[in-house]
Amino acid sequence: MNYAPRPRPDDDEGEERPLSSVPLFSTPPPDRPAEPRRLPTPNDPLPEPSIPTLPGQCSDDVEVDWKVVGVLRQRASEQIAAATRADDVASDRATQRQRGLAIVVDLVGAANADRVDAGLAAWSAGEQAALVKAVMDQLFGLGRLQPLVDRDDIENIEIDGCDNVRLQRLDGSYENGPSVATSNEELIDLLQMLASHGDSNARAFSPAQPNLDLTLPGGARLSAAAWVSTRPQINIRLHRLVTVSLEDLVEAGEITENMASFLRAVIGARLNVVITGAQGAGKTTLARAMCAEIPYSEAIGTFETEYELMLHTMPGQHAMVRHYEARPGTGEIGPDGRPAGEYGLAQLLYNSFRQNLSRQIVGEVRGAEVWTMVKTMESGTGSISTTHAASAEAAISKLVTCAMEAGVSPQLATAKLAQTIDLIVHIDLDTPTTRAVGSPRPRRRVTEVLAVTPGEDAKGYATEHVYLANPDDNGPARPKVLPHEYRRLTRFGFDLDGFLRDQDGRVA
Repeated sequence: MNYAPRPRPDDDEGEERPLSSVPLFSTPPPDRPAEPRRLPTPNDPLPEPSIPTLPGQCSDDVEVDWKVVGVLRQRASEQIAAATRADDVASDRATQRQRGLAIVVDLVGAANADRVDAGLAAWSAGEQAALVKAVMDQLFGLGRLQPLVDRDDIENIEIDGCDNVRLQRLDGSYENGPSVATSNEELIDLLQMLASHGDSNARAFSPAQPNLDLTLPGGARLSAAAWVSTRPQINIRLHRLVTVSLEDLVEAGEITENMASFLRAVIGARLNVVITGAQGAGKTTLARAMCAEIPYSEAIGTFETEYELMLHTMPGQHAMVRHYEARPGTGEIGPDGRPAGEYGLAQLLYNSFRQNLSRQIVGEVRGAEVWTMVKTMESGTGSISTTHAASAEAAISKLVTCAMEAGVSPQLATAKLAQTIDLIVHIDLDTPTTRAVGSPRPRRRVTEVLAVTPGEDAKGYATEHVYLANPDDNGPARPKVLPHEYRRLTRFGFDLDGFLRDQDGRVA
């Protein structure tokens, strides 16, 4: 369907009229016979739209004309704004959405009547529902991205410009996705709208601030860049396992029963843990599973550049979660060399020391925030962080490099990391490019648990593998060597006998 707005034949040529007065449809040209006329009846349903499987489609696989959606969106926006101004008190988002839905349903119904008046076939209930859903997504959701985010079989949405979209399914396979905007400019406008109207901190996205990282409504993580490439670059990561336990990971084959008892005891003993792995390996999922072992009564503080742990969205899991998200500031650089309005993790952590927290957890570490992680771990609360690294020991070098970005010398950084980190847990992702041909899906498994202690040699630290995967085995890591100081974990439920039985993989 292509019913772009154009004036009726009897309109005065050249006369400008407001968008709200422009009809969506016109009479078919004389050389085209009119389709059978059917007037709408009160029995024609216009239900609340179901979630379509793809942008531009409803459950009946009906195409949506995005020009029509654009006109309806503009008209609905004007009516919603007028209704809001008429209110004596400010309405919340839920009320605005309900009001918007009623307005959009009326507009689609009116457009359907105009279409019939123009001699065209009336829209079916499925077509009307698809239009209502598309307009509501434009007004209150993520636009043409919303149906993709709503799909429960997608893990990553990779976007190179408005019309080059690739969807990674949960099983690791890919499919081509539909266009997410009419133009790259329209896509950038959408990103700027999302950045300025986020549920948490508003973020700048402009040529002066060409990178954007934010958490979308519902918990998906968006990372975007523009003006530093020929087309906007976007990746949306959909966190499918938010409420997860160590038992779930045992069932998935990512860890063993004995390792689960070890990690559970590590949480009870308040040891500091860094979880490492490649992009998409499941680091955040493992961190959530370990956080689920924190006693309900403890007050937890999470410190993240963008919300990912989402512990504050699970009220039944912990009694008190104080969740903090850094504010990146604008592109303007102040006298101190930092973006104006910036409020970083270090400041958030500093203020949190008077919040009566039992646990302080710094989420992902990608750069200078590593020094905030170190300060958190020095507080002795039993912290958990994640970072990207190719192996457990490689994570130490990576974190030293991150500390150098904060102006810390490599010697001091190494010494501090060796003193504060107790364990590094490495999770491996077997991707379609590395796994054997014919393997049905990506495999995630913990392949290393490395104990870290200060050392006197040239490295400045010492390591010992507590768990290590057999190179010839596809399973998770098995017990290797238990340092003497970790035997105390039996007080927190660690299955020491099981560890000894399975040591070095002698017992399967």
